[in-house]
Amino acid sequence: MGKKIASALISVYYKDHLDLIVQELNKLGVKIYSTGGTQSFIEGLGIPVTAVEDLTSYPSILGGRVKTLHPKVFGGILGRRNNPNDQKEMAQYEIPEIDLVIVDLYPFEETVKAGGSEEDIIEKIDIGGISLIRAAAKNYNDTLIVASRNDYGKLLELLQTKAGETDLADRKEFAARAFMTSSHYDTHIFNYFNRDFNFEVFKQSELSGHVLRYGENPHQRGVFYGNLTEVFETLNGKELSYNNLVDVEASLNLIAEFSEPTVAIIKHTNSCGLASRDSICEAYKAAFACDTTSAFGGVIAANRVIDLATATELNTLFFEVLSAPGYDEDALTLLKSKKNRILLKTKQHTPTTKIFKRLLNGVLEQENDLRAEKQDAFKHVTDKSPSKVEISDLEFAIIAVKHLKSNGIALVKNKQLIGSNCGQTSRVDALNNAIKKAKEFGFDLSGAVMASDAFFPFPDCVTIAAEAGITAIAQPGGSIKDQDSIDAANQFNLAMVTTGVRHFRH
Repeated sequence: MGKKIASALISVYYKDHLDLIVQELNKLGVKIYSTGGTQSFIEGLGIPVTAVEDLTSYPSILGGRVKTLHPKVFGGILGRRNNPNDQKEMAQYEIPEIDLVIVDLYPFEETVKAGGSEEDIIEKIDIGGISLIRAAAKNYNDTLIVASRNDYGKLLELLQTKAGETDLADRKEFAARAFMTSSHYDTHIFNYFNRDFNFEVFKQSELSGHVLRYGENPHQRGVFYGNLTEVFETLNGKELSYNNLVDVEASLNLIAEFSEPTVAIIKHTNSCGLASRDSICEAYKAAFACDTTSAFGGVIAANRVIDLATATELNTLFFEVLSAPGYDEDALTLLKSKKNRILLKTKQHTPTTKIFKRLLNGVLEQENDLRAEKQDAFKHVTDKSPSKVEISDLEFAIIAVKHLKSNGIALVKNKQLIGSNCGQTSRVDALNNAIKKAKEFGFDLSGAVMASDAFFPFPDCVTIAAEAGITAIAQPGGSIKDQDSIDAANQFNLAMVTTGVRHFRH
């Protein structure tokens, strides 16, 4: 049996589309209570409204911090209609029943994101709103709670289709939505304060979820939680898959490390092509040349606008996704010729400062690896020092190897990844495979540099590198046998630098 809405309390920060709700409530003969700006908004619509101050006989005080926190408000929300004692006390204290509460919360999360001052942020911690939400949601047996403007459409449909009546299932669903809103809000407040204290607890919340075609494999369900439109705009193509999203993140994280025109080609989160050049077209051609086989079906990222020349080169390759900060009109027209080709226009991407992984019966958290050592961090440990060109390539190689799964090896020449291997249980295997791949694609390793994500426990990798023509090496150092590798580098007249920073990636 439905329960008729006879009275409503409305107090909201965002008033978008609120007029439709208020007009429908007025049409249904619902008595409306309100406060402050919301009251003025309703009055502006020419609709009768009773000020909460008239109900409580108490004004809004402390600069608006205390408006609705009063027994006549909360009693009307929490009073149980089937409880004789509650009904007796409500009559005794002249507390009217409130059947519908429409309230939202001050924009705390948005104020933090916008870089608001401490004072502004603290003032956006809602007190009355969050209390009203919890009270109305708790008493869902009798009260309907709408805690977000995102639910206005659902409420309006309910009012129109049921003529202002709600059943228990309706009220319980809205209560669940309300607790979703309040828990999300409190999570962001806690995480803001926890920046100063780092309590070892895990709290994260995302309000929006998008069901994907499937997970990593077709038999697995997949959902993305978050707002992808903050990162990019989809200009063409089919829906992004789970694997697409994983590779898009890998490509954007990698490309964010470079300021020169650079293109990265990603397969299974690892780069099979990476190059920096004077133009984005030349960068793409150099990146593609790294491994023309693996580039097929890859995910590509560029850090410059795609022009027609670059689009013409790209159009000859089957790839899943291309992301770039923009596209010339003629380039976009050409690339859109393949209807399933996913084209993303990137907005702003800053790699996250923390990463999480579900593990065993809990969650593993760590700081993201945002370091990439430059020459000022290089410790020259061999008789021979790297040349200016080698130093530039070593910096490039360190970035490349840090984004490969361990064990990883990156071979670089003239700011082009000419050989790489990753995910090996042996560093020797990773190096041998990288050399083999470089030779398969016609690269001359003479004068190339090598970066390793971790130290060399033995000098074997130094020997193999020297025999292949590599002339400079960057590695973290830290092995008890570092000197053996240094001695081997001196024996082959190689330059070696240590960085003191390991870049494992699992």
